[in-house]
Amino acid sequence: MATVFERIRGLIVEQLGVEEDQVVPKASFVDDLNADSLDLVELIMSMEEEFSQNGTTMEISDEDAEKI
Repeated sequence: MATVFERIRGLIVEQLGVEEDQVVPKASFVDDLNADSLDLVELIMSMEEEFSQNGTTMEISDEDAEKI
């Protein structure tokens, strides 16, 4: 089973079209991965979908999303 980091890295690679080796914990979405605000919103939505379980929707608050 994939770790949380591996699952999130997969979403980032898919959503932003970057290479896996670019996605490291210290990478900046904007500065290092060239994400814009729409990319970030779509990434948050992908994370919510990925981590929702058994019909229970996971929601990332705006406050928490700003920290990502």
